[in-house]
Amino acid sequence: MSRTVEIISLIVVDTLAASASGFVFLLMRFRGDFDIMGFEHPVTGDVIYPLFIPVLATPFWIVMLLLAGMYRERHASSRLDESVSLIKVVTVGVLILAFSVFIDLWDPVGNRFGLAIYWASFLGMIVFGRIIVRSVQKALILRGHGNHRALVVGWSDQVERLYQDVAKYPAAGIQIVGAVRLGQKDVLSSNGEDLQHQHPEHAIEQLPDLIDELLVHDVLIALGSEDNKELSEVLRLCDGKSVTLKIVPDFYSVIGGMARTEHIYGLPLIEVLPIPMPAWQQYTKRLIDLIVALLVLVVGLPLWIGITIAIASTSKGGSIYRQNRVGRKGRTFTMYKFRTMRRDAEAQTGPVWASKDDPRYTPVGGWLRRTRLDEIPQLWNVLRGDMSLVGPRPERPYFVEKLIGKIPLYNRRHRIRPGITGWAQVMWHYDSSIEDVQQKVKFDLYYIENMSLTMDLKILLRTFQAVISGGGR
Repeated sequence: MSRTVEIISLIVVDTLAASASGFVFLLMRFRGDFDIMGFEHPVTGDVIYPLFIPVLATPFWIVMLLLAGMYRERHASSRLDESVSLIKVVTVGVLILAFSVFIDLWDPVGNRFGLAIYWASFLGMIVFGRIIVRSVQKALILRGHGNHRALVVGWSDQVERLYQDVAKYPAAGIQIVGAVRLGQKDVLSSNGEDLQHQHPEHAIEQLPDLIDELLVHDVLIALGSEDNKELSEVLRLCDGKSVTLKIVPDFYSVIGGMARTEHIYGLPLIEVLPIPMPAWQQYTKRLIDLIVALLVLVVGLPLWIGITIAIASTSKGGSIYRQNRVGRKGRTFTMYKFRTMRRDAEAQTGPVWASKDDPRYTPVGGWLRRTRLDEIPQLWNVLRGDMSLVGPRPERPYFVEKLIGKIPLYNRRHRIRPGITGWAQVMWHYDSSIEDVQQKVKFDLYYIENMSLTMDLKILLRTFQAVISGGGR
């Protein structure tokens, strides 16, 4: 089952459950007074239209389930675990509806009864519907459809052992499409066949290329508890790739808090470097991005027009500067800024970082930098989805290529959307050397490991303070 079909199927069963439970609530609550075309409330005399309840409730439930992460990919996950999560979401959602919508439809006697009926009917229907979807999904996985393509990395004996372990659990939905033996040039296929002659050049350095070539979803790391150096190399090479890293449990002591353990139908694996922000916070973060970006662009439009005119009248060239930057998952996008330097700023030097009191600044460029107003056009990047308000600052491809080999885990900055501002920006100054970048990467990794809406708010407040005080550069 493809990801698109999975999402559509879940939305369909959730919509049916929400609509049917709304009618069940009205039918059981009002019984003889119920009429599908509308009826009067026996106490207040208000007209109740049955179609209004499911029409109102269905979008509410879709949003609730989305914020709770119930539409995230749950490949080969436990149906029982999903049902437990649904109990929590449905309980909270019913209480919200009870005190915001349905309370007007109840009298004191029928209050608890109506609430219990609605909760039980909706929970039963949505759990039943999702069990059907997951059962079909599992049946397809057992027939080899929709498996996650996996690449194994490790020493020879551990590669063989992990392959045998994965083969014992077909319901886990993992298909090993290749394996790299560390320290050797040979690559094994999923059936253990030696591929050294077909791919003699493949070694650990070619791991990123193998991930792309074999369309890998998961990288399974088969290392021992003493292989700290090898693990760090694998993490460095895989970081920034759109893959999930999973490792055998006996190596847990080395990676400490950077992992979480999961069991897929009896197959124990540890996911490395997960994103800690819950689903509802991720969706809320994106919603805040859109609202703030649109609000600032519209309300401040006269000021932005004034800045555009000032730049154009004091220096040659366009007012908006376009530059390629590396964003989420390593994808390149065009970033927009108010131009702060003369048009030929890097004609003689090539790409270089800005410095304090940089002579290349235009007459208004220094002021724009100090107040950070030069970043305002990036709100358009936020609306497009290239960037977020808060996140690691995106770097130019030229510098990314240089820094990946020099700074461990540098690519991990590309696991999330880059930001207009970030923890590194409020804690450190602008880049002027490789040492500055190394220090800022530490701040970026700290943010990724601890990202939350509260931390975003703290960063935005500090950024606003820097704008007011002119503390940027």
